[in-house]
Amino acid sequence: MDSATRTYRTGDHDVVLDLTRDCADFVAGYDDGLLHVFVPHATCGLAILETGAGSDDDLLAALATLLPADDRWRHRHGSRGHGRSHVLPALVPPYASVPVLAGRLALGTWQSICLVDLNVDNHEREVRLSFLAG
Repeated sequence: MDSATRTYRTGDHDVVLDLTRDCADFVAGYDDGLLHVFVPHATCGLAILETGAGSDDDLLAALATLLPADDRWRHRHGSRGHGRSHVLPALVPPYASVPVLAGRLALGTWQSICLVDLNVDNHEREVRLSFLAG
């Protein structure tokens, strides 16, 4: 297995950040296998969805409805509503796996690999990319 870590700056607002190009660059040159993407954080996740046509904003809106940034959360350190970020990985898991065929991600036409981060207190995220040869 080959593995590498990338660092992303997510800023101070809820974000769906498209990682697909970096993932594609990572697997280029490999043959068939599996790309595993993992975020070693307790407050963000990974989703495979369409981006750029509003689905990323729809996901953030749905998460805002399910996980509002208010004072209902028992986990209360950090900014208002920070506890919701600790619930997020139960809904949007911190991992995703994608088949790789001849060095290319076997995603559907409109699928993208995205980091989902609602934690406005942590501005940098690490993402581990691992390739397991077939």
